[in-house]
Amino acid sequence: MTTTETREMSSPALERRVQALRAVHASGRTRPIEWRLKQLEGIVRLVTEREADVAAALAKDLGRSPVEAWLGDLTSTKGEAEYAIKHLRRWMKPERVRLPLNQLPGSAWVQDEPLGVVLVIGPWNYPVYLTLGPLIAAVAAGNCTVVKPSELAPATSALLATLLPQYVDPDAVIVVEGDGATTQELLALGFDHALFTGGTEVGRKIMAAAAPTLTPVTLELGGKSPAIVTADADLDVVARRIAWVKLLNSGQTCISPDYVLVDEKVRDRLVEKLVATVAQFRSDQVGGQRIVNKRQFDRLAGYIAETKGRIVTGGGVDEGALTIEPTIIVDPDVAEPAMSDEIFGPILPVVGYRTTEDAISFVNRRPKPLGLYIFSSSKKAARDMTDRIPAGGVVINHVALHCLVAALPFGGVGASGMGAYHGEWGFHTLSHRKSVLSKTLKPDIRVIYPPYTDRAKKIMRRIF
Repeated sequence: MTTTETREMSSPALERRVQALRAVHASGRTRPIEWRLKQLEGIVRLVTEREADVAAALAKDLGRSPVEAWLGDLTSTKGEAEYAIKHLRRWMKPERVRLPLNQLPGSAWVQDEPLGVVLVIGPWNYPVYLTLGPLIAAVAAGNCTVVKPSELAPATSALLATLLPQYVDPDAVIVVEGDGATTQELLALGFDHALFTGGTEVGRKIMAAAAPTLTPVTLELGGKSPAIVTADADLDVVARRIAWVKLLNSGQTCISPDYVLVDEKVRDRLVEKLVATVAQFRSDQVGGQRIVNKRQFDRLAGYIAETKGRIVTGGGVDEGALTIEPTIIVDPDVAEPAMSDEIFGPILPVVGYRTTEDAISFVNRRPKPLGLYIFSSSKKAARDMTDRIPAGGVVINHVALHCLVAALPFGGVGASGMGAYHGEWGFHTLSHRKSVLSKTLKPDIRVIYPPYTDRAKKIMRRIF
């Protein structure tokens, strides 16, 4: 199938292609470890050999620099695939289970088997990493896969449609381009699992569309991920680490720090350091940061226009260029959009708190975040907040780096998502854990068969 055919599929054509994937899976072709490793190695080669092509597509879609393309989409994807290659044989090994005495003689184990045909729905903000990352889990688990890239990153979507068939099995992995209507058509066909990365509102639509066919879903969503800074934290390090991640991809990162809660005793000092750090990090750049499209630009510009807080740096917007200056807002109203909605842009509210209890309560009164970032010199204080604030994941004294640790599960909780993947967690998410009990034909204890005598009943009660 050519790339053009993939882009122009009608509903009957989509159904035929998904049925063809089911036939490939039923043939057993994707089960052997050799096939799985070949696909993973192909993904490693893709992101290595085609770095320049990917960087050019990301620059066109998102205004991303080559170094940010490498950091945000390529090295992360390569690391995930290489981790799976290294550990796949162990993941596939059946897990023995000890039997109770009443089940002896016999043996039992749990084995992971492929689900079948998986749907991966990618986002626009990291359109390579957050599309190929789930694909890595899918092929590691031995599944056929439909990859649906985001139409909001059209150059990258077209590139994936062209490149993936060259690096992975084109009969087992296909790319379908299109908009939200295409996603709905796909979901209506029914899959063995669907993994979606994107916003919470669209996540609700994905879940609703998957319900009629009972398609299980993993939803990697967003939310307002707070950074909590205690008075004893090293503020220079805090400022650098928060600003670094906040500026990546113009703040259009699901695990970017969405707002800062800082002890009011050091709030002004941290704000000064954040302002200076942003200026330093952008000393070789002119103007604002590129926003993906007009709709997102208008939303973010509205947050700046409507704020009741004090803008201490930035605030400039350029509608023609779709750029917004990195903006820090001190003490905005907690009910304004910048504090109630996920920002997903280069705007950082900073709010002071009096006590740690106030900070914990502030976060816990809101929907559970995807990420929680705690900066403190006190291990006890950091552990206490980690234990008391529900979140998809926590990083102590840094921001967002848990996403790059393949051994850790990555996922949200509540409104920030459901389910997790990465590494072995992704392998298990896209596998069925089949329980197997193997018994011998002898001895065959006949007392358990009817009709039951009083003696048999007594023996059965002792056995079971």
